[in-house]
Amino acid sequence: MRFATSAVLTSILALSACAQPAPTAAERAEAAAQAREAEERRRAADITIERLFASPSLSGASPRSLQFSPDGSRVSFLRPKEEDRTVLDLWAMDVADGRTYRLVDSRVLVADEGELSEEEIQFRERARISSSGIVTYQWDESGQAILAPLAGDVFYIDVETGEAERLLETEAFETDFKVSPDGAHVSFIRDQNLWVYDLETGDERALTTEGSGPVSWGVAEFVAQEEMRRYTGYWWSPDGSKIALTRIDETPVEIVPRFGINADGVTVTDQRYPRAGTPNALIELHVIDVETGERTQIDLGEEADIYLARVNWSADSQTVYVQRQNREQTVLDVLAADPVSGTSDIVLTETAPTWINLTYDFRALEDGGFLWTSERTGFRHIYRVSPDGAARALTSGDWVVDQITGLSEDGQTVYFEGWVDDPLQRHLYAVPMSGADPVQITSGEGWWSAGLGQGGSAFIGTYSDPDTPSQTGLYAIDGERIAWIEENALNEDHPYFPHLDSHLTPEFGTLTAADGQTELYWEMLRPEHCTAETPCPAIVQVYGGPHVQTVTKGWTSPREQLFADRGYVLFKLDNRGSWNRGHGFEAVIHDQMGIPEVADQLEGLAFLEAQDFVDADRIGLWGWSYGGYMTLMTTLQAPGAFDAAVAGAPVTDWALYDTHYTERYMDTPEANPDGYEQGSAFAHLDGYETPTLLIHGMADDNVTFDHTTRLMAELQERNADFELMTYPGQRHGVRPPPLQVHLWTTIFGFFDERLGEE
Repeated sequence: MRFATSAVLTSILALSACAQPAPTAAERAEAAAQAREAEERRRAADITIERLFASPSLSGASPRSLQFSPDGSRVSFLRPKEEDRTVLDLWAMDVADGRTYRLVDSRVLVADEGELSEEEIQFRERARISSSGIVTYQWDESGQAILAPLAGDVFYIDVETGEAERLLETEAFETDFKVSPDGAHVSFIRDQNLWVYDLETGDERALTTEGSGPVSWGVAEFVAQEEMRRYTGYWWSPDGSKIALTRIDETPVEIVPRFGINADGVTVTDQRYPRAGTPNALIELHVIDVETGERTQIDLGEEADIYLARVNWSADSQTVYVQRQNREQTVLDVLAADPVSGTSDIVLTETAPTWINLTYDFRALEDGGFLWTSERTGFRHIYRVSPDGAARALTSGDWVVDQITGLSEDGQTVYFEGWVDDPLQRHLYAVPMSGADPVQITSGEGWWSAGLGQGGSAFIGTYSDPDTPSQTGLYAIDGERIAWIEENALNEDHPYFPHLDSHLTPEFGTLTAADGQTELYWEMLRPEHCTAETPCPAIVQVYGGPHVQTVTKGWTSPREQLFADRGYVLFKLDNRGSWNRGHGFEAVIHDQMGIPEVADQLEGLAFLEAQDFVDADRIGLWGWSYGGYMTLMTTLQAPGAFDAAVAGAPVTDWALYDTHYTERYMDTPEANPDGYEQGSAFAHLDGYETPTLLIHGMADDNVTFDHTTRLMAELQERNADFELMTYPGQRHGVRPPPLQVHLWTTIFGFFDERLGEE
């Protein structure tokens, strides 16, 4: 019966079609002209490489480093100049009337920042700060002034008048400025020592003097900055009377000469770089009395080969909490230390057979306990820890808490960001301290980030989705918007508006991992002209490593739109080992990096090749850093599967990478020789077949340049065909806009040549 009905319907439609008069020649010509006009409009809306890196940003105004003032009367933020998106100014919004205004023009303060110190360059590289101008700032406790470092000195800015006083004007390049909680001092690092500046008298004083050579006071060592996201080495007590600070001795750390090959010459830096399996820096923690200079060493235990991960103070300044990791990163202890005697006790211990991920989620409570997040169940959740170390879960389930965002004023509600229902959407939630199902506060089907004000009565929220660039507003704690901080509406004044006709909304889906059971998420941008009749080349964009999620329902960046505008299907897949699916999903790579991730990416390739709108003979692969590593490992283990590849700043041998990152996932080379061998690109070079473009900054101090030079030498020995682009003076990222234009012109030139129609 179903067949008969279908057959009758088909006959009726056929007769109806026959009854329609054929279009006239004029009608056909008009339709063709309209199609050409539509195509011309679409092509006119295409993004160019030059426009992508010009100013203003195509994504529109994007406030960053958003903060409430201590008194809650203002919201402060950094915003790029419209004429130069690489330079940041300090802005503010009055909460009472919603008025937004520029508080400080960085170029008025300092017209030319001049040369940055090596310490500042390294800090910005570690913190992934590519801008200039005012890049960091801090409120004083009164809410009347802001401290803003610039050009190696620091400015003290009155928020009522906007007047800025330059506190230090020295030949030395000071770093890591902080206002003391009592508002009496400004602290900073100068020449590897900790100093304080008295805001009332203008006097400055060194709290330590022994820092020189391999010894530094109050600074974060290389792996702390690069791998632990700990960018400081000192912490004020809440009452402003004491400072906990590190003493770092890098004497045991291997010196790796780093050649900064620049356009006008070569510099040689003897960088202390602890490669996997080699000695780390020796670290101590001390507490110093700011008034007397008296110093007390904190007992960190008998084992010297440890990591100092985090330091926090209790609200009453009577306890220093220290997070201590063992070298294997399988044990994390929380120590409670007496700042006067230096004695310490373990109040909480986390263990894992693979590794412990660090967070910033320690929150000291008034009763002597603290809030904490742990992956002890396999998924990160919130726990209330009592003073005796007993932990009670506030959240649970097969989903992930991203971070604790804040507490209500009465201390009875915890706010957090996470992924309760969909790992592609991030929202703000509330959960009572007594524990219950979390309540979602934010709305929409996209990606939120939030910052709570004092007392948790309001939050600064930033939202985006695939078709909405970041919008930032001030919200009541129930999620109702009070005022826009930056609406960033896609109207005629928006920089992206001329390109809306070519904007594509990505498709999302899932496929099964190589283990035959795990669900993986993918995202794809498909140009409209890519059909079964006219299949298109495709490019797979990969990262694939820990702590990164590439498939999200956030704003589709103009750079990704650029692939589609140039006629490529763009495909992304988050393989096992990547972020936000629980620790078991991530830990599958333990001791075998470069194996399960590659297997999953090949499943993604098979899915892509099966799409009739994709030309299976013209598929490229590209990635940067871990993505560069994945590009090499995937093409080498699957010879000929891809038709072209671009590997940017790739790790080629984990034995060349640093201790904290590499040993977290791979143990040491001595403990896991097979894993290091199979996880190296050099073990698979017999499979080199895919035409590959290698790219590397010649002054890279993270994935050092010898990762690529060793691969170059081996490929040359094998008479292999590859292409190379190096960037003099550039580190792990190629930052200046003119060089980014060159970089992407090179990448697309390579793909166009290798994947273009013959």
